[in-house]
Amino acid sequence: MAMVSKTRNMLEGLVRDGSFKWLVKNRTSFDEEFEEKGSSSSAGRNWIAELSPVANIVVRRCAKIIGISVKELQENFDAEASDCIKHPSQYARNILEYCCFRALALSTKVIGYLEDKKFRRLTFEMMLAWELPASDSQPIDNMDEDATVGKEAFSRIAPAVPIIANVIISDNLFEVLTESTSGRLQFSVYEKYLSGLERAIRKLKTQSESSLLSIFRSARGEKILEVDGTVTTQPVLQHVGISTWPGRLILTDHALYFEPLRVVSYDKAKVYELSEDLKQVVKPELTGPWGTRLFDKAVLYKSVSLSEPVIMEFPELKGHTRRDYWLSIILEILYAHRFIHKFHINGIERDEILLKATLGILRVQALKDIIYTSPLCFESLLMFNHCDQLPGGDLVLEALASMSSSRELDRTNSSNAGSRMYSISALAMASNLGFMFGASSNDNESGLCVGEITVGEMTPLERAIKESRNNYKKVVLAQATVDGVKVEGIDTNLAVMKELLSPVTEIGKLLLSLAYWEDPLKSLMFCLIMSYIIFRGWLGYAFALMFTLMAVFMVLTRFFSQGGVDELKVAAPPVKNKVEQLLAVQNAISLTEEFIQDGNIVLLKFRALILSIFPQASDKFAAALLIMGLFLAFVPSKYIILLAFLETFTRYSPGRKASTERWTRRVREWWFSIPAAPVLLEREGEDKKRR
Repeated sequence: MAMVSKTRNMLEGLVRDGSFKWLVKNRTSFDEEFEEKGSSSSAGRNWIAELSPVANIVVRRCAKIIGISVKELQENFDAEASDCIKHPSQYARNILEYCCFRALALSTKVIGYLEDKKFRRLTFEMMLAWELPASDSQPIDNMDEDATVGKEAFSRIAPAVPIIANVIISDNLFEVLTESTSGRLQFSVYEKYLSGLERAIRKLKTQSESSLLSIFRSARGEKILEVDGTVTTQPVLQHVGISTWPGRLILTDHALYFEPLRVVSYDKAKVYELSEDLKQVVKPELTGPWGTRLFDKAVLYKSVSLSEPVIMEFPELKGHTRRDYWLSIILEILYAHRFIHKFHINGIERDEILLKATLGILRVQALKDIIYTSPLCFESLLMFNHCDQLPGGDLVLEALASMSSSRELDRTNSSNAGSRMYSISALAMASNLGFMFGASSNDNESGLCVGEITVGEMTPLERAIKESRNNYKKVVLAQATVDGVKVEGIDTNLAVMKELLSPVTEIGKLLLSLAYWEDPLKSLMFCLIMSYIIFRGWLGYAFALMFTLMAVFMVLTRFFSQGGVDELKVAAPPVKNKVEQLLAVQNAISLTEEFIQDGNIVLLKFRALILSIFPQASDKFAAALLIMGLFLAFVPSKYIILLAFLETFTRYSPGRKASTERWTRRVREWWFSIPAAPVLLEREGEDKKRR
């Protein structure tokens, strides 16, 4: 028994010392630092009382990267931050952001930092700490691979490294990454995404350093962003007029290139410019054999420099994902250059705007490699595409342009302490990824040190994005109601429209009854009251009163209905079979044709009057125009309105009905006697039509 007791005590001691922890659970770096804090007497001095244990560990790591103690880091924050940022309610989170931004600014200066697993883990643990920064925060029970972070933490920390995320699209990126994990980001998914980014960057470097299109790219230092059409199973077809040719499609940060395929090589590339203002139009297009429009798998490019549009087709067996991807990245580069031209951005700021567009395309390429469960919405992951679709996206771009215009001042003051309250900019970390970007990058070694996120504050760009996202949510809800009330069938839509216009129809019927004097007493009172209002010049007040009553009605309706809306009840028309529907369509087309014919006849008769083809009628018409002109020139407007009103609403009164019918008959006879101007139809020849 003594031997058993001795053995048990020895094993318990080993377990207490951590020697057998590998048998129970994988030790994390957090476990090690917690043990170091407990065993070291100096660790307590590197511990900030206001922070949680997790946040303290992250701050300690940041201090090691910066090369100073935690106490010195805290003293720097207290000296640089304003009083509102140091408010006790936000002190823990703000000092954590300050330490993270400074550490990331140094970490991203290491070549190939994105491949470093320690860097990946550090950025993820920064997000974990950001969610629970204060000492009174609920502790995290599990700091192993199963720990997850939320959207707000990701959107705050990830954009501090511009290659990982962007302020404008960070929320959409997070939703894509957490689609299968219930809105919480796991480290395994995050690491897979960073690995995809690293592969996309390596691909960009390889393509840009190759001799491909070197003659065209050398002048502007263009980077090759994407190449397609090199695999026989996924060709790219160019349609120009009636000709079609396979080839290789190449997108750079300035233009789109297409190299027609020959027997064993490619022909000289055709350039479709994206950087110059050529009134370019890029949109999806339908293609098919012999000019038919059957397959939705193509992109149309049109500009003032081309005599006819060019269509790039991306054949695939199912769907149109390739086309959507290419359409999005082409538009991203086009919108980026339009943004540059609109706000007159030059120099190093211009390079950073193009880099932002390039990084967005790299992020999409990384997501394409790791997301297989559902198709990606590429537009929502590219900042300029997204701003083009967002309500108030123009305001977001204005805020971005305002930040770009202040870069020179921020760059001049980059050595000041206040600049450390910002995250690093995109251009400052581009060279550290292993490639140089833009012609202006070598002119200034320090680059741009001010990013899009500020410690403890929302930048104007973030405020614009937040407001735009809130408006977008309202648009989505409104669009859902629109999609829900759409009905199919011409008869059904006409029935719905008739019911919606029923109040207007009733008002029209009332006015017609007053104009035709069906009830002489009502018509007489209406004419007297309206004539008095017009004569006294109160017509504007009458309309003002009408609009005021409508506003009061809306307010009262909202107050009493309390948000509830009664559904519109529409009597559904009888169901028609296919033959009846075809006959209804044919009748509608016939009525439309007759309406257009009558309109053309009216226009041709006016042409005949103006050109005096029928002199007698033209003389009367000219005299009438002269009298009307003199009347409008010398008679006050209120009397003209009064006479027009009385003419309209008294022509069928008992005293004027007979003369009105007589004059109407004379005018109709005069109109029918006017001949129409001649028309000659010229048809183009078939050869000209083909050209």
